[in-house]
Amino acid sequence: MRRRKTLVRAGLAATASALALTAAGFAGPAQAAPAAAGVDCDGWVHNNNPDHGIAGCSNNTDRTITFRAEVVCGWAPDVSGQWVTLAPGQYGESSGVCAIYSSGVGSVGWTIQ
Repeated sequence: MRRRKTLVRAGLAATASALALTAAGFAGPAQAAPAAAGVDCDGWVHNNNPDHGIAGCSNNTDRTITFRAEVVCGWAPDVSGQWVTLAPGQYGESSGVCAIYSSGVGSVGWTIQ
């Protein structure tokens, strides 16, 4: 009988812990990572090739930045473009091409280091 009560208490404690963690997980929406201040970027799909995604960034900061395109491909693995380093005041582009069996570029984002 004692073992049964211990198991019931352990089960109740585990359930309470799981509910607390679940409630904490739903407390609020996840916050997106802040954009790098002073860096203006835009993403688009190439006019003549729906499998080619391009990201362009302007560095309006007083320090060097590095970025690359992050291309979401439909029905194929996503691709990352080449790293591009920009000095203050420069503009540059990074691009990636989805596999031939892709349904095309779904979206284009960028990663800034």
